[in-house]
Amino acid sequence: MRNAGGGRTPVDRARRTLSQNFLVDRHAVHLVVKAAAPEGLVLEPGPGTGVLTFALAAAGARVIGYELDPRLAGALAARTPDDARIQVVRGDFARARPPGEPFAVVGNIPYSATSRIVDWCLRAPGLTSATLLTQREYARKRTGDYGRWSLVTVRSWPWFDWRLGDTIGRESFRPVPSVDSAILRIERRPQPLVTGRRSYQELVERGFGGVGGSVRASLKPHYAGVDAALAAAGVARDAVVGHVHPDQWVTLWRRLCL
Repeated sequence: MRNAGGGRTPVDRARRTLSQNFLVDRHAVHLVVKAAAPEGLVLEPGPGTGVLTFALAAAGARVIGYELDPRLAGALAARTPDDARIQVVRGDFARARPPGEPFAVVGNIPYSATSRIVDWCLRAPGLTSATLLTQREYARKRTGDYGRWSLVTVRSWPWFDWRLGDTIGRESFRPVPSVDSAILRIERRPQPLVTGRRSYQELVERGFGGVGGSVRASLKPHYAGVDAALAAAGVARDAVVGHVHPDQWVTLWRRLCL
C-alpha cells in the first residue's frame, strides 16, 4: 500500500531493498518441508511472516530464524514467546556464526542474497544440508540442468551433492515476482569423493580459469598426462570446460594429482 502522498511506505521500501517475496502457497510450503525432511537444528534465512518457520517446527525441527527486517523480526518473535521450538534472531544470516552442532539450512531466500547464502552454507563445517527456494534459473545452472556446470558446483562437488527439486511458480509468492522459483537441495556427502581438497580445487580453478575454452587447453600448461587423463574420464579433447561433469573432474583429479 502506498501512502497518501503517492510515495512508497516503509513496508514497500523494505520489500524492495531486502528482495522480499513471501511464500503464501501451502502446497509449496509442503514441498519445501518434504524436500528438507527437517530434524534437529534448522537455521532459516529470512523467515518473514513465519509460514515456513511454523511448518518446519511442526515437522519436528528446532528452528532459528534470522530476519534482517526489524518489523518482521519483531512480529514473528511476538507470536512465539513461549514456543521452545522457534527462536527469532534479528540480523543478517550471512553474517551469523555457524552453530557448533550439526544443522541444516532451509529457507525461501531473497534472490539478491542467493550467492552469499549459498557460499555461507558451503563454508559452514557443521552443515548437513541446505534446502533453498531460489530463482529457478539459478537452481538449474547450479545442478547442470542446462547441460553446463558452474565453477561453484564443480568446486564443491566432492563434498556436496547438488539436486534440482520441484518448481514453485511465481504465483505462490506475494508480491508476485517476475520469475519462477525452484527448490535447490545441497546435501553433504557422508564421505568426500577426494582426499585432497587443495589440489582438487586448484585443478578445477585452473580448468575454469584457463584460456582457449577447452578443459584440455586449460590444463595442459599445468599437468603432465592430460590427454590420458581425459581419455580415462571420458572427456573429449575439445570439450568445453563447463560441459565436463563434476564426476569427470574427480576422475581427472585422481589421474593428475595423485
